[in-house]
Amino acid sequence: MMAMRPALLAALALAGPVPAQVPAAQPAAEPPLPRVAIVTTAGTLTVEVETKRAPITAANFLRYVDQKRLDGVSFYRVVKVAPEFGFVQFGPHTDVKRMLPPIRHEPTTQTGLSHTDGTLSVARLAVGTARGEFTISVGDQRRALDAAPGVPADGQGYAAFARVVAGRDVLSRILETPVDPARFSNGAFKGEMPAAPVRVVTARRVEG
Repeated sequence: MMAMRPALLAALALAGPVPAQVPAAQPAAEPPLPRVAIVTTAGTLTVEVETKRAPITAANFLRYVDQKRLDGVSFYRVVKVAPEFGFVQFGPHTDVKRMLPPIRHEPTTQTGLSHTDGTLSVARLAVGTARGEFTISVGDQRRALDAAPGVPADGQGYAAFARVVAGRDVLSRILETPVDPARFSNGAFKGEMPAAPVRVVTARRVEG
């Protein structure tokens, strides 16, 4: 065997052992979106709240949950346009003591969310008046509730912030609540208010 040259032997001696490769650091996993179990007299709806894409509207809803302001409220409005198509609405309604201050509007053109089946949004009158009245879409309501020219008159739509991830059958039952054709509230919602509304027992954050 040919002898190694002295210079090569010296270089190998100085090099020492080859260090092991250190694996690249993995990015930290993002925490999951918060979920809320809305326990009603018709069953339980579990919703996932979009705190990243609609932070203002989502935080507003979670304040109502964390302060237990939704416990005991009812689904006081049921708008059934066709089977499995329409929306339901719940919140403090006329109980002003439960209401928090209004929030800044987050249109769907800003958040990228949309009123597909099971989407929660916050109802409003003028832009910036939304407080604690929440709707849940049954069926695809993008044409009616997303921000778009003429929907509603100011084109800013409702602010979507969450979606139903469990209990979709409960949503169907709420939509089927019989309405009292003569009942209304402050001159509004005639023919859309249930005679015996579904009630929210509790609304609480849940794991996963």
